[in-house]
Amino acid sequence: MSGTAAAMMNPLESFNKPLTTSSPSAGFELIMLATNWGYGGSWEEFCAKIKDDGYDGAEVWYPEEEKSRKEFLDAVHKYNLKFAFLFGGSDRDYARHLQQFKSALEQAAALKPLFINSHSGRDHFNFEQNKSFIDFTAELNAKTKVPIYHETHRGRILYSAPVGRQFMEAHPTLRLTLDISHWCNVHESLLEDQSETVKLALSRTDHIHTRIGHAEGPQVNDPRAPEWKDAVNAHMGWWDQVVEQKRREGKRITMLTEFGPVDYLPALPYTRQPVANQWDINKYMLDTLRKRYAK
Repeated sequence: MSGTAAAMMNPLESFNKPLTTSSPSAGFELIMLATNWGYGGSWEEFCAKIKDDGYDGAEVWYPEEEKSRKEFLDAVHKYNLKFAFLFGGSDRDYARHLQQFKSALEQAAALKPLFINSHSGRDHFNFEQNKSFIDFTAELNAKTKVPIYHETHRGRILYSAPVGRQFMEAHPTLRLTLDISHWCNVHESLLEDQSETVKLALSRTDHIHTRIGHAEGPQVNDPRAPEWKDAVNAHMGWWDQVVEQKRREGKRITMLTEFGPVDYLPALPYTRQPVANQWDINKYMLDTLRKRYAK
């Protein structure tokens, strides 16, 4: 197949142009972030690479070890990169989990990141237990002025659309990191039957993880492949709505290109050889989204 024919079949190709529905209001800003998920080099090497690729900064798990944290902060400052932290607890016991969460989140907020993306609570904690995580982050945000977003992620508080809606309705100030690929996987659909809940989630979104999921998984093998056209169109349509709202309001939107490595990325049996190049996919997403959403 010729390169031209292959490009015409790439469902992302049609989005590789500016969004022209409206002119951005003053204050609108697009910030594109990179993930180090799956990257094997040092913080110095990672930051040099993402700077060269054209990212504005990085979103990484909060480095709890002091040496690693210093190396990360030194690298982002050296390359004049913005940074955001991702954090979540792991203990299966609610009380211990909440204490871990509070302690580390306060330390992360003290470093004044762009924002903190919270992997909050667990899907097996009850409503009131999970609500306590959101209550705490609201208090910490008020005290530190660091934005804290809760991610729509499997295994966490907002693991499904209907459960997420309960928390959004109970907490009017709840702000989201939208990784809607997880909801597609949980509900085995592109959420056609939950449009009102999706609309509410989009209105609460301040940060987007731009990974494309499908009915049977949180990540397509390569979004440029023609068989994923419906999934690509659905996700780009959701992201367009969030960006359009931020443009009208003159507010910032941040995006993370978050296609992950094996096992998120399918691999050949026995060899664990990935079927596509994770870094190349994320770079392609960066270039596409920058062309579509930048001023």
